[in-house]
Order: sequence, then structure tokens, then C-alpha cells
Amino acid sequence: MKPRAVLLFDIDGVIRDVSGSYRRALAETVHHYSGWRPGQTEVDALKSEGLWNNDWEASLELLRRHGHDPLPSFGALVEVFSQLYFGGDPDGPPEAWQGFIREETLLVQPPFFEQLSQHGFAWGFVSGAEPASARFVLHQRLGLPQPPLIAMGDAPDKPDPTGLLTLAARLATTDLGHEAPLVAYVGDTVADVETVQRARACHPDQAFVSLAVAPPHLQDAGAVAQRQVYEHHLTQAGADHILTTTAEAPALLNRLLG
Repeated sequence: MKPRAVLLFDIDGVIRDVSGSYRRALAETVHHYSGWRPGQTEVDALKSEGLWNNDWEASLELLRRHGHDPLPSFGALVEVFSQLYFGGDPDGPPEAWQGFIREETLLVQPPFFEQLSQHGFAWGFVSGAEPASARFVLHQRLGLPQPPLIAMGDAPDKPDPTGLLTLAARLATTDLGHEAPLVAYVGDTVADVETVQRARACHPDQAFVSLAVAPPHLQDAGAVAQRQVYEHHLTQAGADHILTTTAEAPALLNRLLG
């Protein structure tokens, strides 16, 4: 049966807080090579450019901009990053991981997805996270046995819309176009917003909605000014609606559907 709408989510910053894991691994990887540890402000500024959704590439770019020479090989940098983030073999049992991934907190709880299904929404995830990391949060933490997922390596990196379009068509149970249900994507970066914009360019007769939310480290009371700047970048990139939390997405979608 055709769903009322298709609701897709990024994972990092939307489903889980990665300020103490992926972002910390990014900062510590840069520090490992240069002795300089970028703060959240530097990382936010880089992410707002819309080109650095991949944290390995973002780490290398921060080293380049800081003047580190020579730059490490990409493979060596990935190994350092992975050891910090996973603290063990990414292909091994999650119980053995001792890295920053253990510090992630969930931004939604399992009943949230039951409610989406009750609303008649098909849902899934389009993320640049490594498959092992994505499966850990979806399977182990949220108890979702076979969630529809496009992760790193399943499609080109965002803002390329291939992954979004592929999963949206699968969940819509029909070709994308004016007959297909609305497709909404919740993301926390400019790259996520631009992914929706590029999807629109590929399918101008399909209804898309970009829902954007600032990452958790900008939700603190003392970060109002920084959050407003970040949200301005999201709006300028083309976000249709700015959410305060991921949990607001289904109510907003219901209002849009009338």
C-alpha cells in the first residue's frame, strides 16, 4: 500500500548526538597530526560550506587549512580516526568497542518509529555514517531489526542525491513523480539540505521537503547566537522548515499533508 509520505532521516546529529564521538574523533585526529585541536566553531564553519559531510575528508581539510605539511595519507588518517571512534575492529563485535562511539546519546527513542508507522509514513535512513556505526545505533541501540538504510559506500556521498532518491523510490512503492507521496528528509547539515535541492532538480515533478535541525551541541541555552547563525546557513541553503528537535518532524509532516 502506498504510504501517506516517505520520511527519511540522516543519523548523525538527527538520530544520535555525535558531538562526543564522530566530532570528537575529527578534532582528535587533527590534533594527533598537528597538535592543534579544532573546536566546535571551526567544525561548524566547515560543515556550513556543504562540501565536507565525510568526517575523514573534513579532518584532512582542516589539516590543510591549518597549514600542516606534509599531509598524512588518507588511509593513515582513516586508521587513526577509526581507532579513536570505534576503539576496536569496526567489523568485530560492538561489545568489544572501547572508543568514542560508546559516548553517543540517542535523540529519539524506539516508540518514535512505531508512531511514524501509525501515521502511515514509510521511513528510513540516508546517512554518511560507516555501515558498522549505522547498524550499531539502529540495531543495537534502537532495536530496529531491518531498517531501510543507505549508509557510506551504498551510494555516492551527499550532497549527491542518489542514495536519497533510491531509498525514497523503494519506500514510496512507485516511481517518483507527481503521483508519488511526498518525500521529506531530516538532516542537520548544509550538505543534507543541498541533497534535497539536487533531488528536486532530478525530479522536478516530485514533492520534496527539506527539514533541518541544528545539531545537539547548539541546542544549549548558552549557544543561542551560534545556533541562529547555523540555522541561517541551513535556511540559505534551501531548508523548507527548521525543527527544534527531530521529534517534531511527524507533527509538521501531518500539518503539511492536511
